[in-house]
Amino acid sequence: MERIRSAFHSMMKSERYSRFTLQPSENGERHAEVNLSDYAAEDGAEAPGSPSFRPEPLLHSRRTVAFVILGTVILFVAGYLIGYISHQKPMVESDCGQSVTVETGGTNTGKPSPAQTVPPPDVSLSWKDVTQLLTDKLSSEAFKKTLKEFDLLSRTAGSEGDLNLANRIFTTFKTLEMKPWTDIHYVQLPMPDSNNPNTVYFGSDVKPAGYLAYSKPGRVEGRLVYGNYGRQEDLDFVQGRVDLKGSVLLLRAGKITFAQQVDNAARMGASAVLIYLDTKDYNLVTDTELYGHVHLGSGDPYTPGFPSFNHTQFAPTESAGLPKIPAQTITANTAAALLRNIGGPEVDASTDFKGELKSVTYKLGGSQNITVEVNNVLVNKEIHNVFGVVKGFTDPDRYVVLGAQRDAWGRGYTRATVGTSVLIELANAFHEMVKKDGFRPRRSIIFASWTAGEFGSVGATEWLEGYMSSIDRSVFTYINLDGVVMGCESFVASASPLLHSLIESTMKEVSMPRSASSMYEAMGKNKWQTRVLRTMSMEDPAYPFLAFAGIPSISFHFIPGNTESYPYYGTSLDNMDHLNYQTNHHTSEVTATAARFAGLMTLRLVHDHLLSLDVSGYKGPITKAVSQIYKQVNQLTRVNIFPLGFFCFIEFDVFSEVIFSLSVHGVLFTLIMQSGQLKDVSPTWLNRARGSYFRAANGISNAIANMDLTDKEACRILNDRIMRVRCKLPTLQTIVNSGRSHRKMVA
Repeated sequence: MERIRSAFHSMMKSERYSRFTLQPSENGERHAEVNLSDYAAEDGAEAPGSPSFRPEPLLHSRRTVAFVILGTVILFVAGYLIGYISHQKPMVESDCGQSVTVETGGTNTGKPSPAQTVPPPDVSLSWKDVTQLLTDKLSSEAFKKTLKEFDLLSRTAGSEGDLNLANRIFTTFKTLEMKPWTDIHYVQLPMPDSNNPNTVYFGSDVKPAGYLAYSKPGRVEGRLVYGNYGRQEDLDFVQGRVDLKGSVLLLRAGKITFAQQVDNAARMGASAVLIYLDTKDYNLVTDTELYGHVHLGSGDPYTPGFPSFNHTQFAPTESAGLPKIPAQTITANTAAALLRNIGGPEVDASTDFKGELKSVTYKLGGSQNITVEVNNVLVNKEIHNVFGVVKGFTDPDRYVVLGAQRDAWGRGYTRATVGTSVLIELANAFHEMVKKDGFRPRRSIIFASWTAGEFGSVGATEWLEGYMSSIDRSVFTYINLDGVVMGCESFVASASPLLHSLIESTMKEVSMPRSASSMYEAMGKNKWQTRVLRTMSMEDPAYPFLAFAGIPSISFHFIPGNTESYPYYGTSLDNMDHLNYQTNHHTSEVTATAARFAGLMTLRLVHDHLLSLDVSGYKGPITKAVSQIYKQVNQLTRVNIFPLGFFCFIEFDVFSEVIFSLSVHGVLFTLIMQSGQLKDVSPTWLNRARGSYFRAANGISNAIANMDLTDKEACRILNDRIMRVRCKLPTLQTIVNSGRSHRKMVA
């Protein structure tokens, strides 16, 4: 009887919960696919088994076949009735009037326990229901445990500790029935040479423990010059007083990235760079070692634009963002010793060049020589990205991706532990909501654990490069979970304009940590955009998704009220105690709040019929940017004569998603002059493109207003139109190219 019952259920079983796999295609590229069953096949394809041998079916008369079928049905019905009667359980009424099953033999209170209640597959939960479910699952108590579990002593990318952590995350996703998979890359990561350490020679030899990845190796000697933060305006100021040609620049960290500091120094003719943490900017112990990278870009710079798969052959080319000069970090103690003997003119008190190192008079230098030797070596590393998926039920081939970096120099508590903990708890919460609570997301959610993030989002960028053809069509939003907790008093975010409305609505639903007021109220309601929104920098882990793939992306951070930076990043001091100090010992509560914010954004993106991407969000920024360009061009036209190679910088962070995913910092317009004159330059083409975008956005808004949300196919078509907004305007690049006799786009 059991065999008959099992056979019947196999025949009548409805669609199973699908799995997510990476399938190899004929050209060797792996694509993301969702299979509706373990043995799903294309129309007309053969069933699993040997195509060359199949047993010949037995010949039966129609009457024999009919008797066999009738007998089987009779036996099944009889067996089913006997089993049903013998296993039937008493029914009671719950408070909401729905019948539920309870176990016999125990105390019956009339209310089922959570473990006894199994919602039917077709339960339809309201927005209030799903938000409450998610909020209840993301408790501070749960995060206390998870944060402790993922607080590791060492997790350098490609190390044994990193691989062990990847295996733990893979096992967790497997336990959650998320059909996990890995994405493996083979990259070259620069590491210090233990047999030949980096050294700074200035009277005595200093062998710093910290280092800057991707620094150009070599030994150089030059005059020591103090250059403040290494910003262009800082170096211009110094150049007017001390010749920078061939100098070794001493810079303090902050304001701009290490990569920008080294790039600025190289363009000014410096031969090497030393970077330290000044106590004015970082209130840390003065022997703190500093780590970072100086690649002006993301991903593996030795396979630019291509995925670093095993045995893949590429032309011997390197990223243009690799530095041209050696660079090294030193401690504040070492920097103080250098500044005491640097000589040269004293820093003007009217500038911001003065730091707060003890017993130091800040001078520009230029009279004392120093030698810098960098001996970092490239080490081949196998890195593993780990993925899990919660499949959607309406559009399973449309994904929102949540990602977190798991590697770090040292403990990396804020950098890696918090983000990984949020990723795991969100995966667990969404799994339980689908498995136990009847939640049916319309679209899929991918949970990604990246590695080699400390070297410039290498793991994430290599994944994008490897599967761009499918990612570009399927991923509609990326939510970055790195560094979401740096404090607890304020909140900042960097995001595509398409997500600004979603950020606002989510802020209204989430309360500030340890507060009854919402984030929206705490950040000033109508002033929230000014106080919250920031331009996304190249160092942001979400940057490659936005700039390289054109995917609407967001990074957000809870921060202390007096600063937007976390002083312990890139140091061995990034640990639990220091983060607890920044959050007033409420790290788990703030982490739970950050998880709710990310979770509610994700819920909105996978729950609603239409994607929560506001195409009208670009209107204001585009108009402002076009106005700036008109103003700049008019000024240049009036002056008319400029030296060859004059550069005009225009803040233009709008088209980062729509013109070949250029830098979110801004598009650099270079006006190339012939014979020293500016000719035939007009931004009219850009204004026409602005009008075209506005008309297209209005068309989508009108379609949304007239949409029948019960029509699944119509919703999918409109959602696809919304997804294409990020690549609707690459035609602007064609316009630029067609009329660029005196202008050139530079990324």
